[in-house]
Amino acid sequence: MRTTAVTAGTGRAPADSRRHELAAFLRSRRERITPEQVGLPPTGRRRTPGLRREEVAQLAAVGVTWYTWLEQGREIQVSVQVLDAVARALLLDPSERAHLFTLAGAEDPVPVRECPTVTPGVRMAVDRMAPYPAAVINSRYDVLACNAQYTGIVGDLEQLPPEDRNLMWLAFTPSRFRDVLVDHEAERDVMVARFRSGMGEYGTEPAWRTLLARLRRASPVFDEAWRRHDVVRPGNGLKRFLVPEAGLLRLEYTSYWLGPVQGPRMVVYTPKDEETAALLTRLPTRLPSALAAGATGGAGAGAAAGTAGGAGTVTGTGAAGVR
Repeated sequence: MRTTAVTAGTGRAPADSRRHELAAFLRSRRERITPEQVGLPPTGRRRTPGLRREEVAQLAAVGVTWYTWLEQGREIQVSVQVLDAVARALLLDPSERAHLFTLAGAEDPVPVRECPTVTPGVRMAVDRMAPYPAAVINSRYDVLACNAQYTGIVGDLEQLPPEDRNLMWLAFTPSRFRDVLVDHEAERDVMVARFRSGMGEYGTEPAWRTLLARLRRASPVFDEAWRRHDVVRPGNGLKRFLVPEAGLLRLEYTSYWLGPVQGPRMVVYTPKDEETAALLTRLPTRLPSALAAGATGGAGAGAAAGTAGGAGTVTGTGAAGVR
């Protein structure tokens, strides 16, 4: 009786070409590892490089016959637990592990988390968007970086714990962002629908599940919107902010994707009309942290930076000035 390789969560068998690619990939990873690397005693000269199949099976706690069939590209049942054990036994790095699960047509139970770092080049681009507010936001609505003008709208994000520097959280809990967002009820519904769209791709990641649980506990309004199961793909649009220090800002936002469509994006807010363009000049040109540093530094480097008009960028883990 022939068994069929099952794709976790879908019930579909991987294509023959993928199974053969999976077999070749496993073989190549096995052959690069020495027994000493995995704590096995040396056994003298070997006819072929790397580990033997039975050694990989031993390390992964799976049957030797099963692993041999997997390397031969046979149609056998593949569980995510066994794939996880094989990945560990073969010392796969995050990219290799993701490739293994992709070839097996399975969903990784311990996926690689989206990296929250922002490159210096991206930070410089955000900074150079001034006088227009700009930020780097991921599909979970974490604010990864922003310029001084953006903080003039949403507030000083550096004063918040890292887990609260998230627009979903700020939209559904007391915050300056919620206070200045004019059409906040309609905007929040769209945000929830986009968040649910992202959950379809990243919903197994702990960070997504944690944020979802926090939001549902903290906000009945969010929970009600979440239960509607509305879905909207990311896109561009218009937002209105009533900022005490500037006035009513009508801003068109445009997303510039930095990776996959559901991944990080740089969002730039440009004025919808001449009145808004004039009001943008009232937004801060320096980050709150830079102003504080200038106040404590007197007429030294901080004051010199202020003369230069440097804006700097807030990142998810602190401020990084770009000059």
